[in-house]
This record gives sequence, structure tokens and C-alpha cells, in this order.
Amino acid sequence: MYEFTSIKELIATLAWAKDLLSEMFEKRKSLAYSYEHASSILEEDKLEKLLELEVLRRNGPLLEIDSQFLQFFEQILAVNEEISTAIIHENIQLIKQNINFYLQETHSQRKNGYLKIVKSVLRKIGQLILRNIVDLNRNIDNTFKTEPHYKIKISKLENYDQKRQAISELIRQSNQLLDGEELTFFKIAPDEELHQITVHLRLQLNEARHNLIETQKQIIDFLNQIKYHSQVLEKLRQLKYLKDQFELKQRTDFVQLLSTRHDLFFEPRQTSRLKLSLTRLQTDTVYDSLLKISRKIKSGVRMQRPVATKISGDYLQLDTEREIFINPEQLMHHFSAGGNHLFHFVMHHQYPKTLSFAEKVTLYCQLISLYEDEVIFTGKYGQYEQEQHERLEYAIIYPK
Repeated sequence: MYEFTSIKELIATLAWAKDLLSEMFEKRKSLAYSYEHASSILEEDKLEKLLELEVLRRNGPLLEIDSQFLQFFEQILAVNEEISTAIIHENIQLIKQNINFYLQETHSQRKNGYLKIVKSVLRKIGQLILRNIVDLNRNIDNTFKTEPHYKIKISKLENYDQKRQAISELIRQSNQLLDGEELTFFKIAPDEELHQITVHLRLQLNEARHNLIETQKQIIDFLNQIKYHSQVLEKLRQLKYLKDQFELKQRTDFVQLLSTRHDLFFEPRQTSRLKLSLTRLQTDTVYDSLLKISRKIKSGVRMQRPVATKISGDYLQLDTEREIFINPEQLMHHFSAGGNHLFHFVMHHQYPKTLSFAEKVTLYCQLISLYEDEVIFTGKYGQYEQEQHERLEYAIIYPK
């Protein structure tokens, strides 16, 4: 068996096989992905390479993704349907072991190694618990909506309720680990990151606890609905049996109950005399006939359309607004004809309207931006002072 020698080789293999793996992952529940179909997507030599690396497995003419890769993809994409509480329990035991090693170890470097493992597993526990709850809720909903056999449906929901209880017990153990059993470790471990991780984990456990309460309510509600439907179905079966035995009227009050009901469902269906098909109704002859009938049954009452009122003369008056526009191209012609630098020109030019100091500075920057190729930057700077403004430094620019 060939094994991957590095992470780079693993990533490279998944990269050139991404199209095939994506399609097989989408069809993982059909269990009917043929080797011939896969060879049309990926070259046969690369396909044999995937089989050799055990990324894929072959069962006769069919292919499937190896279980460890399939589980990895499902966990990363959060679409796995299996709920596993054993891994959470194992992580709790792993934390206890490394805390014990940390308290017994005297070498600082090895103590930090144990501390690093504890922090890593603490981060993982909260995520695993929340992900299991999400998977649990999705499976409960899918089972209630898609499982056709009501006895199997009840059995699955009861099994999911046991999973819920197991997750709730793991949450209790995690809280006991933080606040009871290993309280000494969390008090004496001189690590700020560990404190942040434990605070975040407590928040995750609190969120998980509230989610499990809603999950329990949902399971109870679904079980009650299933039991009610099963009781109705059982009664229908008994009625069917009595009807087949011609004992329905004798052994039940079925007829008397129906006589007291006046639901629309029991009313006779109204049938129309006109039973033409849609294709027949769409022909020209039938359409003309319908128009003639429509003209005959008209009541003769004509609806008068309301007349709009006269538009007021105030809305028809023209209002003109005059705005003075400063042409930057014309300003550049005047500037090119003069001998002063640009800032002096902008500050002392006679404009068709009064401009503030801020507007003149804005115009100075606009001219530089619009006509950068038509001016010369000397690299020198000048200073401008005004009573109401602070000292302003500007670039000395001349026309070409």
C-alpha cells in the first residue's frame, strides 16, 4: 500500500482530483458511481493512482470514496449525519491526563508541552459539542419528515433522545472539569490564553445547554404527533375491518356521527355542464361563441370614468435657477499666458463669483490633478498665511 509522504503530496493529489471527488461526494448516498463514469472525468492512470493511495475504493464496477476521506470531508463541511459522543469523552479524558502530567512535571519546557495540548483540546471540545447538536437537530427533523414507517420513526427519535442525554452528560462533565475537578490547575496555570479559552468554552457550553432544551422539546413534540397519527391510523384500520365484515352500522355509531357533520368535504361535488377541453376552448370558433354570449349577458350599465380636475397654474410656472460655472480649461489658458506660479494665480485671479479660501485651495488641487502633464513641478514649496487659517504650505508650479 502506498502512503502519502508529505502534506504537500496530499494537497496536490486532492487538487488534481478535485472534479471527480466533488461529484462523487455529491452522489455519496446513491452508491452507484461506476468506474466507467469516473474514467470519463479523470484519466485512467490518475484514477488508478487514487485507488493505489486508497483515496478511492473499488467494489466491482463501482467506486466510492474511502471512509476516512469521506468522514474528513463531511466533518469539515459540517454535513455528517453520524453523531459521535465518544470522541468528546475521549478528549475530556485526554485533558485530565495532560493536566495530571503538567502538575507532576518539573521541567518548564515539557510543562509547556502539556499545557499546549490542554489548550488545543479545550478549543476542540466546544466546537465538537455544538456541531453534534446541529447534526442531532438536522437528523431529528429529517427523520420526522422523511421516514415512512412510523414504528421505525419512533425508534429513531427515541435513539436521538438518548444521544441528546449523552451530549447533556458530556456538557455536565466539561463544566465539572472547569469548575470542580481540575480547578487547581486552571487557577495556578500562568497563561492568559488559557483563561480566554476557558471563558469561551463556558460560553459555548451555556449555548449548547440552551440548544439541548429546545431539542428536547422538539423530540417530545414529534413523538406526540407520531403517536397521535398512529392512533388515527389504527382507528381507520379498525373501521376498514368492520366495513369489510359488514358490521360497521351494527357495531359503531358511524352513521349517526356523519349525520351531524356538515363539512364541505361531505357535500356533493358540483359538476358543470360545459366540459370542453382546453385545446377546444382555445380555437377561434369557440372564442367567437364566447364573445357572442358575453355580449348577450351584459347588463347595459356603463361605468363612467372620473374626470381629473384642472391642473393649477402654479405648477405650470417656470422657475429658472442660475449657476455660475468656473471652466478649469479656460483658467489653464490664463495661467499659461501669465508668469506667476499656480498658487499665486489661483489666489489673485478675478473669478465671476466670490470664492472662499477653501474653495480656492480645492480649485488649486483640481487644476494640478487635471493638467498634471501641462505644468512643471519645481520641487520647491512656499508658505501662505491668513488670519483665519493656519499656515499653509503649497508646491510652486509653473506652466510648461
